[in-house]
Amino acid sequence: MSTADQSALTAALNAEYAAVYAYGVISAYAAADRNQIIVDFTAAHRARRDATIDALKATGASVPGPAAAYPPPFTVNDPIPAAKLAVTVETDTAIAWRSAIERADSPAVRRTGTEALTECSVRLATWQKILGTNPATVAFPGRPTQS
Repeated sequence: MSTADQSALTAALNAEYAAVYAYGVISAYAAADRNQIIVDFTAAHRARRDATIDALKATGASVPGPAAAYPPPFTVNDPIPAAKLAVTVETDTAIAWRSAIERADSPAVRRTGTEALTECSVRLATWQKILGTNPATVAFPGRPTQS
């Protein structure tokens, strides 16, 4: 695995760490009828995190641990901000995986990135639909917004 592949996977791993943490916050404030979605989406991020750790370890790369905390970018205190945080999480992980695709040297890492980006995009569309965003999807998921 090249240095570019390791760097791309490490950046994506950090986004997955943040996602797993954020889903803990989301679960504390989300509407009760969203519990199964949250359980499924948290499990998906944990699985992606663990697979990314395994991929880095398999190459002998150093694997960073998670930060102690990942404060939300806004106050989350009821179901609407919780859903908005989920949108932020899925957007951030999509950006990280898209970047991994763009930066990676190996087809295997690009394939992993494509799978992860697709998963993030589906979860993002789910949350966007819950919030009533129309359209619920974007043409190029993971593309950072231009200021």
